[in-house]
Amino acid sequence: MRITEVTETTTRRAPTFGEPLLGAHMSIAGGVDRAIERGREVGCRTLQIFVRNNMQWASRPLSDQEVRRFDELRAVTGISPIVAHDSYLINLASTDTVCYRKSMRTFREELERCEILGIPCLVTHPGACLTSTEEDGLRRIADSLNELLNRTRGYRIQVCLETAAGQGTNVGYRFEHLARILDRVNQKDRVGICIDTCHIFAAGYDIRTPEGYEQTLESFHRILGIDRVRVIHANDSKKGLGCRVDRHQHIGEGFIGLEGFRCLVNDRRFEHVPKILETPKGRDMKADVENLQLLRSLVLPSPVVKRQTIDE
Repeated sequence: MRITEVTETTTRRAPTFGEPLLGAHMSIAGGVDRAIERGREVGCRTLQIFVRNNMQWASRPLSDQEVRRFDELRAVTGISPIVAHDSYLINLASTDTVCYRKSMRTFREELERCEILGIPCLVTHPGACLTSTEEDGLRRIADSLNELLNRTRGYRIQVCLETAAGQGTNVGYRFEHLARILDRVNQKDRVGICIDTCHIFAAGYDIRTPEGYEQTLESFHRILGIDRVRVIHANDSKKGLGCRVDRHQHIGEGFIGLEGFRCLVNDRRFEHVPKILETPKGRDMKADVENLQLLRSLVLPSPVVKRQTIDE
C-alpha cells in the first residue's frame, strides 16, 4: 500500500485528545476484549467490532471474564465509542422461513450482547429482497425492527441502518429506502443511520468534490436528517460512481479520492460521529495505521464550518 500524503511516521502511537474521532474495524479473535488491544496498537480513538462470529449462526456465550476485561480496557484506553456490526448472515427482508427465523433470533442475540457490553450502536445492512419487490422488502425490514425493538424495550442500544451500495437485490442504496423504513418504525429514537462512503458513492452519490459532497449531504438531510447519523464508515471505492458494486479500497487509492475524505474529516457536523475504516487488511495492521494517518493528515487547522442550510 503506497501513501503519498502521509506526513507522520508509521510508528504506532496512542491516540491523543483533540484528534478527529477515527478508528477501524478490529478482529475479536481470542475474545471481544482483544479488539480493544488491537485498536490501541494502531492508534484508534474509536472502533467497530463484531460481537460474535459473523459468518456462523451458532456462537459461544460471552464469559464474565471477557466482559469484565472489555470494560477495563475501554476505560484504560479511552477508546470510545465502540460500535458493533451485525452478522453478514442476517437478512431481515428474507421471505425464506428458515433464514428469517435465524436472522431474527441472531439479531436479538446481538442486541443483547451489545447491551451487556455497553455498546451504543449496532450497524446492520438493511437486507436483500431475493424473492420479493423492494417495497415489500422495505416493509418487512421495518416490521422486523418493530418486533425486535419491542422485544428489547428498555435497552439503550440503537440499531443503525447502513447505506447500501445496491449490489444484487440489496435495498438501502437510496436515502429514500431508509426513510421508508424509518417511517414504519414505531420506536424511531432507537434507530439511527450509518453512512458508508464507498456504498453511497457506488450507489451514485458523488462525494469526490466539495460541491458534490455538499449536495449529497443536503439531500441526505432533506430526506433523513443529519442528526440521525450515528456512525460513518470511511472507505474508498475500487469501482466507479454509480457502479452499485460493494468493493472497499484504501483511502485515496480508489475512485472517491482524497478530496472527498478531506471534506469528511473537516465536517463539524460529524465532529462527534465515529468514523470507522473498513478498508482491506493484510496479515499485520500496517494498512490501518497508514489509512488512519492519512485521514489525520487531511484535517485542516480550522475545521470547515457547517452550512446553515443544513444546520437549520
